Amino acid sequence: MTGNSTWLPRHDDPLFILAMDHRDSFGKTLFGVENDDPDITQLAAMKSAKQLIFEGLREAAPRLASGRAGVLVDEQYGQGVIDTVSGGGTSVVLAVPIEASGHDWFTLQWGDQWLDHVERIKPDYAKVLVRDNPAFDAGQREHQFGQLAQVTAGLAKIGRPLIYELLVPATADQLSRAGQNTEAYDRDLRPGLVAEVIAGNQARGVEPALWKVEGLETVEAAQQVAAQVKAGGRTADLIVLGRDAPAERLDHWLRIASQVPAFVGFAIGRSIWEDVVAQYEASDRGQAAAAAARGKITERYLGFTAQWS
Repeated sequence: MTGNSTWLPRHDDPLFILAMDHRDSFGKTLFGVENDDPDITQLAAMKSAKQLIFEGLREAAPRLASGRAGVLVDEQYGQGVIDTVSGGGTSVVLAVPIEASGHDWFTLQWGDQWLDHVERIKPDYAKVLVRDNPAFDAGQREHQFGQLAQVTAGLAKIGRPLIYELLVPATADQLSRAGQNTEAYDRDLRPGLVAEVIAGNQARGVEPALWKVEGLETVEAAQQVAAQVKAGGRTADLIVLGRDAPAERLDHWLRIASQVPAFVGFAIGRSIWEDVVAQYEASDRGQAAAAAARGKITERYLGFTAQWS
């Protein structure tokens, strides 16, 4: 499923994305790649692994009780997956990243040619990954806002919606205020900071279709963030990202989100496939090992969709 689809996710018809657009970390963690520069053997293994992950998703898609399956995958190592989805014959929703991997501040993967890549692939969504916090350097934040506003405008011209993946890491001072407890930061401080960052983007013309946000600990926190996303009558919605969290915490985040109408699904990656791929790469990589890996990915993915009640 690619192109100008008329389908849009809703709370009662959600979008469940399997995220595997990881590049620098994917190679470094699982294949021993340095500086995102794999050799021929590593490159082949990384491309094969992305295909294996997608096969697990494809086996899961017909078993969804509701909603649609999606895949978030990069051109660099996942072009084969992109070609499979773009070729038709599947209802999987396609999202592709346009940010460069491994940067602290938002940087376009393809420089001035980024929009050409989107126009060529014609994904259902283009995605940006952004790290921001109101306490970060003001000048760098303004530069980042400007770049993101240009992305919004460029995508609007070609009719492609944006997924904005937002990470709000704690500063040293914020973590100190939370008693050096990351869970306390997530619970007590992060919701307000997320809402503030979203408001800052909106004020500068950054208008994604979907905000992809870190899981929230309470329904009240999720409602706070959702209220900002919907401010001014906006039609944007939210999906929950995985952040490589343990399954139990992800289950909690999904149960929270499923109680707030503005949330319309999730995008989860490493929590589903990272250790599965590591185990497969350490095996003989035969047909039985591949089938077992696909099966684990399928069941984990479906397990998270089951939390959406």
